[in-house]
Amino acid sequence: MQNSASRENISESFQNFYQNFIDQLPGIGLGLLIIILGVLIGIWLGRFATRRISARTSDPLMSRFLGKAIRFLIIITGIMLGLKAAGLGGVATGILTAAGASAVVLGFAFKDIGENFISGIILAFNRPFDVNDTVEIAENFGKVKALEFRYTKLKTFDGKDVYIPNSDVLTKPVTNYTEDGFFRWNFGVGIAYEDNIDGAKKTIMDTLRKEPSVIEDEQHVNFVIEDELGTSTVNLKVYFWVDTKDFRMQASITKGNVVRTVKEALMDKGYYLPADIQEIKLYGKEKEFPVKFQKDPDNGKRTK
Repeated sequence: MQNSASRENISESFQNFYQNFIDQLPGIGLGLLIIILGVLIGIWLGRFATRRISARTSDPLMSRFLGKAIRFLIIITGIMLGLKAAGLGGVATGILTAAGASAVVLGFAFKDIGENFISGIILAFNRPFDVNDTVEIAENFGKVKALEFRYTKLKTFDGKDVYIPNSDVLTKPVTNYTEDGFFRWNFGVGIAYEDNIDGAKKTIMDTLRKEPSVIEDEQHVNFVIEDELGTSTVNLKVYFWVDTKDFRMQASITKGNVVRTVKEALMDKGYYLPADIQEIKLYGKEKEFPVKFQKDPDNGKRTK
């Protein structure tokens, strides 16, 4: 009798489950349809938003971030609506609760990855450089080649690819050499004490104005100042502005041209660019005999 009653209970339970499943089939079908449509619409709108934002801004990180955010938001919304339409609202609530708990656990487990990802999101809205800018991040110096959510790719001028975590970009000093396109070079030049300083400064300024790659306007003023009194020279400091869109090569070539032409112009005008002079004093009983030796820049010998 007990076995017969148990069989009847099991059979009745299966029949009830089967009947409930049949009754819920339309809701389950509607829920699957909503989820599929949500995924397809999310993917399409994400790609569409990425293209439209890319057309309006030159920031690839911003367009990718907003496109992915729109896609995931629509997909998650579609999944939640689909589960509720299928009569599984409790499952949807459980998924959200589990997702929140998992996010906390994974956040502690992958702390560095999470920091870099969040830093990438912050940089998508507020970044101190763009692709192809010449920057210095900590000890790394080169051109920005790629912007990702976890790292920034830098191409150094000696050919190395450096992947810098975005958390370092936010926390370490960043020097942008091409944000406004200008950089000021400087170098020193020494003239003899008997030379005319004002004349030398005028010769240098005239040479700077003849160099086509040197920039001078109201905001970028080139100038020459007396820097120091050396052992055998009056040292002048030359300051001039260059274009930094192609910083490493063009700016360096411009500096080399300026140094060469300034040296040639001063020598053409008769200015003497002495090498180091050493003075030796020989003391006797009654007289001292100062003897000066100067290093010959041509052959390295000492001349009296």
